[in-house]
Amino acid sequence: MKRFRGIFSVMIAIAAGLLVLVGYFIEIPILLKLRSILLGWAVILAAAALFVGIINMLLVHRAKIKSKQKGSIYSLVLMISLVITLGLGLVLGTDHQIVNLIFTSIQLPVEASLLALLAVSLAYASIRLLRRRLNLLSIVFIVTALIILLGTVPLPFGEIPALGDTLRPFFSQVLAAGGARGILIGVALGVLTTGLRVLFGADRPYGGK
Repeated sequence: MKRFRGIFSVMIAIAAGLLVLVGYFIEIPILLKLRSILLGWAVILAAAALFVGIINMLLVHRAKIKSKQKGSIYSLVLMISLVITLGLGLVLGTDHQIVNLIFTSIQLPVEASLLALLAVSLAYASIRLLRRRLNLLSIVFIVTALIILLGTVPLPFGEIPALGDTLRPFFSQVLAAGGARGILIGVALGVLTTGLRVLFGADRPYGGK
């Protein structure tokens, strides 16, 4: 029975993957309809997984509060904020003025603070790297970080000529963007390989053996 269940899971996964894949290349009405239905199911399952993750997070922080662990006050603030924001979003809608006010007054400042901490951490990492390992790569890293920071932050004496309008855009929009595209291409190839292995039955993450 267990072996039959594994084979049945393989058949369902391969059939669903092939229907969705073929529906992108062959425009047959029934294939397009089946692809739309399968993608809708996938969205519902992803939303259910997100909901389960939220419930698990609440249970974990509830356990921290109940056991009075260190930093449990932050867990309490997180739980209260999550419940209030989720309730307002469900009742008022995401386009309501109050929900937008919460986003612009709390979420955006928190993200800006995290970016500021990232800049400080980057500068601190550059100093530690300079003290521990001085080679060509560390020098390139430090110079790049300084160019990005000095070209981005407002300086009391104004912008440095050719730094904010030439060097920083070149480093961020050409070199960094090229590296990011390379990483995304590698991720896409990895996802494609994993998907093909699932379609051919080599990998069975859905419970088959």
